Amino acid sequence: MDVALDLLREAGQAAIRLFSLPYLYIAILLVWWQAAQSVTLQRKLFHVRLYSAAYLTLTRVAFGLAAGFVLSIVGVGIGAGAGLTTETLACLWIVMAVLALLQLRYVCLAYAAGALGLLQAVLGWIGADFSGSAAAEAVRAVNAVDVPALLVIAGLLHVAEGVLVRVQNAKLSIPLFLQGKRGKPMGAYSLTGVWPIPLLWLVPATGDNGLSLPWAPLFGGDTAAWAMLAFPVLIGFSDRTTTRWPEEKARSSGNALIVYGLVIAGLAAGAVYWSPLTAVAAIAAFVLHEGLLLWSRVQEAGRAPRFSQDGTGVLVLAVLPNTPAAELGFQAGETIRKANGVVVRNKEELHAALQRQSAFCKLEVLNRDGNLKFLQRARYEGEHYQLGLILAPDEDVEFVAAPRSASIWRSLRAAGARRLESSPTMQARREVKRAEAELAAARQAEIEAAEAAARLPDENGGLPPRSVHSANRKH
Repeated sequence: MDVALDLLREAGQAAIRLFSLPYLYIAILLVWWQAAQSVTLQRKLFHVRLYSAAYLTLTRVAFGLAAGFVLSIVGVGIGAGAGLTTETLACLWIVMAVLALLQLRYVCLAYAAGALGLLQAVLGWIGADFSGSAAAEAVRAVNAVDVPALLVIAGLLHVAEGVLVRVQNAKLSIPLFLQGKRGKPMGAYSLTGVWPIPLLWLVPATGDNGLSLPWAPLFGGDTAAWAMLAFPVLIGFSDRTTTRWPEEKARSSGNALIVYGLVIAGLAAGAVYWSPLTAVAAIAAFVLHEGLLLWSRVQEAGRAPRFSQDGTGVLVLAVLPNTPAAELGFQAGETIRKANGVVVRNKEELHAALQRQSAFCKLEVLNRDGNLKFLQRARYEGEHYQLGLILAPDEDVEFVAAPRSASIWRSLRAAGARRLESSPTMQARREVKRAEAELAAARQAEIEAAEAAARLPDENGGLPPRSVHSANRKH
């Protein structure tokens, strides 16, 4: 009981320190900024947004707190924070900075811990003696890093990430307009999320006033005294799909992350008992993570896009929450064949058909399985003119989302939206601007010609016009 009370007391003090320092609030601010960028992109693409930035931020913070609570209990039980020394953190930051120079997506704890594990293996294999050299201190710091502990932390964070992707992104996936390989716009879904994870973990105490544990943790078993350290971790996920339903993509991606995290954490835990597994876990952290990315691309390649208009009806890309379409039970991927008894093949025909009956709508819809269903509902003043449906894009699209390979600057500019210059709307705008410019140039030429004529000297020397003078002579 005394140990439990001491742990609760230490956890409470660490939590107070966490909320008194700016790091957690900076993490929450980054979550809000990412959500605001998502909302801005949605407004650029289809002039509405599914969820507000405040709602996305509060939801992700709440789920992040829940994930942090579970990870804190697991971390305390196995002593995962035993390897978090000052030298270890310095090595992590240096390795992450080097990896960022190679590719920005390499800024990941799994990659950094894997790189340190491989570096340790190489240093042990070459057996070089660096004593007395300038690199001796750096080599000592690298060799002192507890790589298995870091890989276990990376594995646990990936498990939490996978669970959050499964739980949240099935409902909070964001629809997008993308430009296809042939330049034709198509619909897609972005599974993107950033979560702040506050962790309360035991670390080796600097003095003799720390806690003594009644159990032997997996890591740091020879540590005599422990202290509770609270720190926030920011984890994120980003992927897109054009060929799968958003909830299906979220489920498969989340499962893959969970399996990856369990494998890495399991190999790293085994390395505590058999040290050669450290190199295996380090290599697996790289190879399996790259395998996840490759597997996601292979799943998308060679399959027809699911969110492209084909002229047989009006395809639904997304449904705005709390709208008539949501009440009717619409799903992404369903196709509207008839509206109020009229066959519809594009958004203009759908709008015209809905306007035929302003107080009521009756729809014939083809669901995802290819079966017809009939929906009907009364309409009320002030409701969304399109029932709250976001339709899959046709060729008349002004903006599309920038590709994932775009530069960071393009992704930040206009929240990643890119103007589609080849769309009919943009071509019409260019024609209007060209006509306005030609008309303005013609008017300017007329004004200049009139001003030039006014500056010419009078050829008749001030006499009346010829016709008037002749008329006076006749009288």
